[in-house]
Amino acid sequence: MNPLWAMKGSDQYQNQTKNQRDIQTQSVISVALGLIAFISFCFLRPRWTSLYAARKRQKNAASILPELPDTFFGWIPTVYRISEDELLASAGLDAFVFLSFFRMAIKFIAVTFFFQLVVMLPVHYHDTGNWGLPNPVQGGNSTSNDTASFTYKSHGTLHSDMSVLEKPIEAEDREPSERMLWLYVFFVYLFSGFAMYFIVMETKKIIRIRQDYLGSQSTVTDRTIRLSGIPGELRSEEMIKETIENLQIGKVESVLLCRDWREVDHLMAKRQRVLRKLEESWSLYLGGTKHSGNRAEAQQRTDSNADGDEESSRLLASHNLNHTNTSHDRPMTRTWHGILNLQSRKVDAIDYYEEKLRKLDEQVKSSRHKIFKPMPLAFVTLDSTATAQMAVQAVMDPEPMKLVANPAPAPSDVVWQHTYLSRSTRMFRAWSITLVIAILTVFWSLLLVPLAGLLSLENIGRVSPHLRDALNSHQTSRALIQTGLPTLLFSLLSVAVPYLYYWLSTLQGMVSQGDIEMSLISKNFFFSFFNLFVVFTVFGTVSNATGYFDQIGKTLKDTTSIAYVLARSLKNLVLFYMNLIILQGLGLFPFRLLEFGSVALYPFYVISSKTPRDYSELEQPPVFSYGFYLPQTILVFIICVVYSVLPGSWFILFFGLLYFVLGSFIYKYQLLYAMDHQQHSTGGAWPIICNRIILGLVVFQLAMAGILGLSLAIKRAILIVPLLVFTIWFIVFYQKTYEPLMKFIAIRSLTHEPPFGALQPGESRYENETARGRDVDEDEETGLRYINPSLVWPLERPWLAKKQDGNVHEPGRGGNENGEENV
Repeated sequence: MNPLWAMKGSDQYQNQTKNQRDIQTQSVISVALGLIAFISFCFLRPRWTSLYAARKRQKNAASILPELPDTFFGWIPTVYRISEDELLASAGLDAFVFLSFFRMAIKFIAVTFFFQLVVMLPVHYHDTGNWGLPNPVQGGNSTSNDTASFTYKSHGTLHSDMSVLEKPIEAEDREPSERMLWLYVFFVYLFSGFAMYFIVMETKKIIRIRQDYLGSQSTVTDRTIRLSGIPGELRSEEMIKETIENLQIGKVESVLLCRDWREVDHLMAKRQRVLRKLEESWSLYLGGTKHSGNRAEAQQRTDSNADGDEESSRLLASHNLNHTNTSHDRPMTRTWHGILNLQSRKVDAIDYYEEKLRKLDEQVKSSRHKIFKPMPLAFVTLDSTATAQMAVQAVMDPEPMKLVANPAPAPSDVVWQHTYLSRSTRMFRAWSITLVIAILTVFWSLLLVPLAGLLSLENIGRVSPHLRDALNSHQTSRALIQTGLPTLLFSLLSVAVPYLYYWLSTLQGMVSQGDIEMSLISKNFFFSFFNLFVVFTVFGTVSNATGYFDQIGKTLKDTTSIAYVLARSLKNLVLFYMNLIILQGLGLFPFRLLEFGSVALYPFYVISSKTPRDYSELEQPPVFSYGFYLPQTILVFIICVVYSVLPGSWFILFFGLLYFVLGSFIYKYQLLYAMDHQQHSTGGAWPIICNRIILGLVVFQLAMAGILGLSLAIKRAILIVPLLVFTIWFIVFYQKTYEPLMKFIAIRSLTHEPPFGALQPGESRYENETARGRDVDEDEETGLRYINPSLVWPLERPWLAKKQDGNVHEPGRGGNENGEENV
């Protein structure tokens, strides 16, 4: 008796040959792309430090990191030797949690890969005589295209043949050996146990570090709660303070009651646009701004007192013009006036924007002194972290949805434009956009159908018979079109869609950037998991919407068929997922190290830059967002879990191991040296990661139950049911037991007496213990307070180009030895 994936005779040999050619082609292309990107990075890294070492140059928290040598490969061992303590002290908890997931994935895949090579592969070879290259079950002609569902065939083609999932398999092909069937059951239990063990062990480690990391510090953020649902009679700072102190949980240091600051926010945004226009006009008049050195040659003129008498004074003193020697004509701009703004005239741009800026300054000053309508949201800073933690872990009011306390985000993380939205408005936005994203996610597959249909040889033949014949006669070209192109298209889609989801997430009304990023992780994972996994394995992608919904309806009417459809589809999609992992790991990961997007767009940014402010912004570190990178990584791990027991899965596990090893190193370099993560959720992504992994375990167990059922091993399939029930219980247990410790700080973790010797006021326990300097999450909040920046932000003056000949010079300012003015 042969295993389920076994094939016989010439068909088996031909399909193995095609599979090997497809994998070799994909591997060669991916390795070639990866090497080109990696060599380019090694060449550019010491020459373009403003991009590849941007964080190291500009962030104080990165100053503790070792300097990287300028040699071609010398930076690799230096990055590898950076310890977890240095990572935590420099990049913070979020980076530590992100890389912990990679370490856990490497451990799990390494263990499963070992058992595959030592146990599963020898048994598979003994039963079939081959070394485990998966051969999807054939349901007739591999080039047939009769019904309406995409299936990934053995030769790597997205194919429209739902009959493969419906046609029964011959008896000799669906009856694995008794030994193999029992190994399926045993390793499903073993690998599920390994996954849960690694999740628990890594969670305990992260909780311990997080509790020590946060429990030893007492920043403004740690001592502040976000109080929502404030009733009308309590909407004043004095009443809120009195109410909280009457609860006898501690003293209140300060209260910021959010108000409807819409007017001042709009004025500040409008002022910023006018300021940039004025800077562009001055740059044109002064002959353009040349970018040289490590920083743009700019002088930022900022009022020291936003409410002082100097705030509305002229932004450029007249003596600046007297010192300006230029032959350029003053720039002009067109203004519109009259009825319906139908008339226009050209005016001096500098005078026009200076006057607009002066009027806006007056409006901003006036608006800042207004009393705005109070909103039911406040930030309350208490006298200790323990007091704040007791407040957020307690029910403060007997009436539902009143005086609800939650941990406050960092002051720099607050989205102030959303603080004056009512609760009903935020809820309406949240549910509306969630619905829009769900609809978009479901219909992405339908939008791809016309393009994906052309990837079938038969569909290509309908459009161009000569092209079909050419592909049939050139196997390498066929492999490129049918194997490489589908994975490349889905990889590009996975890169583009998150940007749309991020924009939609910013409209939901969330109060902090950290909440937006956590929401983005969930949304992008739902997109990847549904479209790249569920659609192709359970329902199948179809060539028309009617067939798509018909297949969904059939599957939902007979839910018992899900496991069987899942089992058959996984075999047909094995090469697609294998090629996807190869392309992502070997081909595209080095391009992330190269920061190909920043490199490709940099010339356009330079060309479009006109002012010193523009050049200064070019040198800011690229932003690292976990919502863009984490979801697809979780999906790859789930794919490795689902295929971990199936025959031939050692191919996927091998490339999956390479994926996570390379990814761990590349992301470690980016998080430490090159890119900046601006939001700090104190490791809030870890519960999201673990919940999705456990979801993958459920899919894994369903698939194996389906495979055993297809092999007529009903009793063995039933043995999977208790494990499935236990996994569902485990996720409930995990959420109740471990997730609260990922959200709150335990009271016992708060240090009342310094346990590691005398500490300076404000010094963190982790800083003293590791001798690595102040941790990044605390450092960026030092000296901040909860206040809308539009109310207190100094009104900036234009940045003007500094010239070494001193043409634009302001008396009283010194210069450095290079002739440049000190800012």
